[in-house]
Amino acid sequence: MTGESSPQPFGARLHAAIAAHGPLCVGIDPHPSLLRDWNLCDDPAGLERFSRTTVEAVADRVAMLKPQPAFFERHGSAGIAVLERVVADIRAAGGLTLMDAKRGDIGSTMQAYADAYVDPSSSLGSDAVTASPYLGFESLRPLLDTARRHGNGVFVLALTSNPEGAQVQRARTAQGRTVAGAVLDQVRAENAGAVPWGSVGAVVGATIEAAGEELDIIGPVLAPGYGAQGGTPADLRRIFGSALHHVLPASSRAILAAGPDQVRLRAAAARALEAYRAVLPD
Repeated sequence: MTGESSPQPFGARLHAAIAAHGPLCVGIDPHPSLLRDWNLCDDPAGLERFSRTTVEAVADRVAMLKPQPAFFERHGSAGIAVLERVVADIRAAGGLTLMDAKRGDIGSTMQAYADAYVDPSSSLGSDAVTASPYLGFESLRPLLDTARRHGNGVFVLALTSNPEGAQVQRARTAQGRTVAGAVLDQVRAENAGAVPWGSVGAVVGATIEAAGEELDIIGPVLAPGYGAQGGTPADLRRIFGSALHHVLPASSRAILAAGPDQVRLRAAAARALEAYRAVLPD
């Protein structure tokens, strides 16, 4: 993770990680059913074994790891302590961490989230965090500015796969633009002039029917839902078209179900990556 003394932007670091390992993002979601499948208890010790095993298996083989803090928060302070250790493990392995917190608030509260998730002095400080712009894109300003100052990134929710999302995301603004399209325009503006990529990404689900929007945002696009949630390589090619080279498919359960054996976890990640690479344009 980059701090004040090494301000290489997140977009450049992610671009390099993809060149080295391919574009796969693996979620760390210690869901109770997965813990059972791994013969682990649904307690902080089980969380730790599950999460740190995943990091050991794939941190040096994929572009990015994406812990879902909700599964840690449900165990209170002990679960958060495990999450802190997981973030430290990813950092020690030389990997990139995307904290899938989906935070959204205003003013000093948003600044507090920024201090927690993209300030390298925090024990939860990550290379990037997911955020919701649906209190208004500028409500994210404290997070965007803090991330930029520390060379870190933000992935902004734009077109999510849940059916209810369309009520907001496909609605029209007073200017006639869809809300999602306006969000993508603002992400694009944040990334203007960045080389090779900007550090503000967008989240676009791998299972949506169609984007209906221009997805070239000069930055990364996270596509959750690849694998167990039904998103296929063909879906990604259909949804993203010419923007496919900027897309990081995110898979969690389809890979995590292969554990706890690390060899099987690595093999599952490799299969997911190769299936995606097969549909990438030359």
